[in-house]
Amino acid sequence: RPTQAVCVPAIHLHMTAATMQVSQKDFQKAQEQLKLLKKDPGNETKLKLYALFKQATEGPCNAPKPGMLDFVKKAKWDAWNSLGNLSQDNARQKYAELVSSLVSAESASQKKEASPEEGRHDGYETLIVTTKNNITKIMFNRPDRKNAINHQMYREIIKALEEAGKNDSTIAVLTGNGDYYSSGNDLNNFTNIQPGQMEKMAKDGAVLLKDFVGHFIDFPKPLIAVVNGPAIGICVTVLGLCDLVYASDRATFHSPFSQLGQSPEGCSSYLFPKIMGLAKASEMLLFNKKLTAAEACAQGLVTEVFPDRSFQKEVWARLEAYASLPKNSLAVSKQLLRSTEKEKLHAINSRECEVLTERWLSDECVNAIVSFFQKKSKL
Repeated sequence: RPTQAVCVPAIHLHMTAATMQVSQKDFQKAQEQLKLLKKDPGNETKLKLYALFKQATEGPCNAPKPGMLDFVKKAKWDAWNSLGNLSQDNARQKYAELVSSLVSAESASQKKEASPEEGRHDGYETLIVTTKNNITKIMFNRPDRKNAINHQMYREIIKALEEAGKNDSTIAVLTGNGDYYSSGNDLNNFTNIQPGQMEKMAKDGAVLLKDFVGHFIDFPKPLIAVVNGPAIGICVTVLGLCDLVYASDRATFHSPFSQLGQSPEGCSSYLFPKIMGLAKASEMLLFNKKLTAAEACAQGLVTEVFPDRSFQKEVWARLEAYASLPKNSLAVSKQLLRSTEKEKLHAINSRECEVLTERWLSDECVNAIVSFFQKKSKL
């Protein structure tokens, strides 16, 4: 069908006669600025620019009217013709102002994109925490260290869970930045410790771990893990305390406790046999079996697996739908599901931390960690 004429709204200017006229130099500058725009301003704006340029350089429309079926030329002709007897000086003025507004809008957009993510929480160095669309997202943000969890990150995750539990979000989501979900404990936590400080390190570490796992046990809202890549150690064991676990098909799940002379934590000594059966849990927790995402899903640790190419799109669309559900209903229902075992889980968490303290102080554990670093240095 014929394209409708594009009407350019009049711009009322309150200027002196001396400043009314835009110099040829300014007009040419506007043309150069237009070439530097990175974003397409859209067909309507391009028609306005075309019409004003023709009016500024040739005066009122003097071209023959194109045929009705020549839609592009007809639209251009209509836009130019709609300017009537607008003077060339005023056309240059309007052209320069329109280009200036486009440059300003693009600059503002670029600044916004460069600024912190919308809804981003301050006060975190190892995490990116945002709240948007009723979802608080807690993203592990040490991609250069495969999101390994050091002492600072432990404390920041505790803080983020406390905030997410109290704010207006409906659900909370854990995920990783980069290729890894998390490589678990940063083993540098165990280095540079003087012999006389070993006992204090072990006891302080157990207190921090107990508090960390306790925040998962007590979290009052639905807590969902979005496992974007390999997961190791503590970030695997606490998955049993999450309400849903979505994984990319490139994710793997590994808890090499005996390899490092350690023992299970995160209530996995109780929850994993309950979730996947004793034999499968033993294979993973005792004998260091690494599970693929498909195996973890078949054994009940993962809720659903998605192709990596569509993982983010599919999962976040689903999470946004979940976050639109009645918030209080979800929280109350979660607490009903979890409340019967909460006291038991806290007791298991305490016992696991006691055993880990003993393991960390054992020669076997120290030798295993030293051996790990020696093998790593040879790679």
